[in-house]
Amino acid sequence: MNIVSTPPGGLHETDAVIIGAGPVGLFQVFELGLLEIKAHVIDSLAAVGGQCVELYPDKPIYDIPAIPSCTGQELTDGLLKQIEPFGATFHLGQEVTLVQKREDGRFDVETSLGTKFITKTIFIAAGVGSFQPRTMKVDGLEKFDGSQVFYRVKDPAQFAGKNLVICGGGDSALDWALNFVGKAESVVLLHRREDFRAAPASVAKMKQLCDEYEMQLITGQVSGIEEKDGKLAELRVTGADGVTRRVPLDMLLVFYGLSPKLGPIAEWGLDIERKQLKVVNTEKFETNVPGIFAVGDINTYPGKKKLILSGFHEAALAAFGAAPYIFPDKKIHMQYTTTSPKLHKVLGVESPVFD
Repeated sequence: MNIVSTPPGGLHETDAVIIGAGPVGLFQVFELGLLEIKAHVIDSLAAVGGQCVELYPDKPIYDIPAIPSCTGQELTDGLLKQIEPFGATFHLGQEVTLVQKREDGRFDVETSLGTKFITKTIFIAAGVGSFQPRTMKVDGLEKFDGSQVFYRVKDPAQFAGKNLVICGGGDSALDWALNFVGKAESVVLLHRREDFRAAPASVAKMKQLCDEYEMQLITGQVSGIEEKDGKLAELRVTGADGVTRRVPLDMLLVFYGLSPKLGPIAEWGLDIERKQLKVVNTEKFETNVPGIFAVGDINTYPGKKKLILSGFHEAALAAFGAAPYIFPDKKIHMQYTTTSPKLHKVLGVESPVFD
């Protein structure tokens, strides 16, 4: 399913706005859809999938029920197929900048691109918030951002045949270093110390490839750069011994981790604890502001576990918790997708005939 982001601008009146298009935000569309509640979904990223797709699209996930293994991209694709019947509207590449309660009990919502909403309920499924990569602080390096210096890999093919320096000691740095061996002209892994935060198997594989002269490991920190003909040509790397070496390169990949930021969410009058939204109770995952719900990694409560499957559970209960705001005169009955003709109609499937 190809998602086309709705052009920015305009005013949309709706029953539900979901902030965040990661796996939990997408499943929130499904749970609302079963209750015949249509949603608009907003995300600051240009594509759906959240961190799963932005950071680890090809890494396997093993704890999704009934799916022994899938990648972040496969999980996202499956969720998009699952929510097809509900016709959610996506507003991508824009950040929610304003949430304000109206006199009629609904909410005004505005984005950074001027899109406006009037909604009865809000579901915040923003993961760890608006996450930004930690950058390398070296004089003059920033002007090569996006041309020779990268903090994410969106198109692996652009690094083929290049001399790469990859900085970092975590899973992302090791994973991409191992991935590019044999594809890039050369791979140098640069880490400031001997210890790594990555999976032991990845570290062992990296050291094996270094022993086989397939890649190189350098311990030290970038202390400067050299330019040639307007391009980044070399890094100056200072080791623990105080010696500075020159390392030639075509492209630099930096994986120093992410700095999560709540951003404008912190200004919406919600109770916050350690950069997470406190939920009033675990019956419906509502925040201290009635009508605003928090699901997934953005929320906190006693016993909270930051798992995708926990977020799915929270989304289901949040949908039922929101229903009275949307259908105040309607009693919501629990129904099962296996046996309910009404849900079969909503899903666009035929009801099975049992003998």
